[in-house]
Amino acid sequence: QLQASGGGLVQAGGSLRLSCAASGRTFNRDSMGWFRQLPGKEREFVATISWSGGSTYYADSVKGRFTISRDNAKNTVYLQMNSLKPEDTAVYYCAAGARFGVIYSSGYNYWGQGTLVTVSS
Repeated sequence: QLQASGGGLVQAGGSLRLSCAASGRTFNRDSMGWFRQLPGKEREFVATISWSGGSTYYADSVKGRFTISRDNAKNTVYLQMNSLKPEDTAVYYCAAGARFGVIYSSGYNYWGQGTLVTVSS
């Protein structure tokens, strides 16, 4: 099970840090990712990280502003979001179980429940 947290309301230019804690199963050998979704829209890839944390990959829309990281000792993955823009507003989901570099949601086997990020202008 994956539990995402850390969402909230922030002004444009601000920062938030999302966390995704795993329980009931270790994901230390799985790549993990973050996706986001607006109502009526498809789930959009944001970032992914390899099981070791040594490799990361980002969507162009967040590159240079977001940083994905993980702490395998805590079975947790993070998404540090800086310089937030109103277009970053979405429900953010963490996911696990894909090979590294997979950017489509169907490639992931495990999903968290989502945390809402709202960026005001």
